Amino acid sequence: MSATSILPAPQPAGAPLAPARHRPALSYELFPARSDVSFERLRTTIAALEQTAPDYVSVTSKTGQGNLDRVLEVTEHLLDATALRPLVHLTSIGSTRAELAAIVGSLLDRGVRGVLALRGDQPEGHRLDDDEVPFARPLVELIRAVERERTAALAGGRLSVGVAAYPHRHPESPTAQHDLEVLMAKERAGADFAITQVFFDPAAYETLVERARTAGIGLPIVPGFVPTTNPRRLARLAELSGVQAPRELLHSLETARDDAERHRIGVAHTAGLAARVLDAGAPGLHLFTFNRHVEALDVLDALDLDRWSAPTAGDLR
Repeated sequence: MSATSILPAPQPAGAPLAPARHRPALSYELFPARSDVSFERLRTTIAALEQTAPDYVSVTSKTGQGNLDRVLEVTEHLLDATALRPLVHLTSIGSTRAELAAIVGSLLDRGVRGVLALRGDQPEGHRLDDDEVPFARPLVELIRAVERERTAALAGGRLSVGVAAYPHRHPESPTAQHDLEVLMAKERAGADFAITQVFFDPAAYETLVERARTAGIGLPIVPGFVPTTNPRRLARLAELSGVQAPRELLHSLETARDDAERHRIGVAHTAGLAARVLDAGAPGLHLFTFNRHVEALDVLDALDLDRWSAPTAGDLR
């Protein structure tokens, strides 16, 4: 009995090799459910998103691991009931080194091989000086230290460690140059890739990548998008991130006849923004879904990612 080969058929001698084509990377962000009822709805969303074969699905967590049980609930569902690969958010603020190391070890034991290392939002009155791991850079170092201790169990493999990047200045950062230096430090600590905060101007993303490359930062920078169908959500995002949606977009959404028109406007705007950065060479896209799959899937339908499949990596990869 012979095993079925998974290798491509041999090419005739002297025949040119066909270039490999790669769809841009695709990923989604999910929130853990707050209740058993909302978890059932989340399962429906996960099943719908799985049909698009994303490269990974990120799972957010509260600062200080306040919802760790719910994070693990979603993570275990992804691992046990789907073919999806989870990228689990880990925030350092308010946690000790021992607590963070234990969480990383627990994730590895469950089969997680992707972690997004974040400082997390700073609660009012919290002092970073009181934290053992006050920033994302030392958190990346801690993750890599746990990984080294588990090398045999990982069969020589590696964790994929992601970090955040900011097309617009971080609200707590003194300058955009400081943001760039922080990103460089995270890469040197062992980060593999970055996902951006939201933006609405493709030039902001392109400028970030160009400045990063000029500074010697080589990690892929994946643009993050929010389907812009809900003006209240955009207002809330502006409060949290300081990034304002275009006034014309907000006006169109607020004066739309009904939800269906708002949906069409928002999907078209998001797809157009994503298309522009993919045209510029972005390595993929990350959709913040807010646990809703319809908007995300409609954005993908409008994009048709195969349009950007290419035999070589994009300029901004």
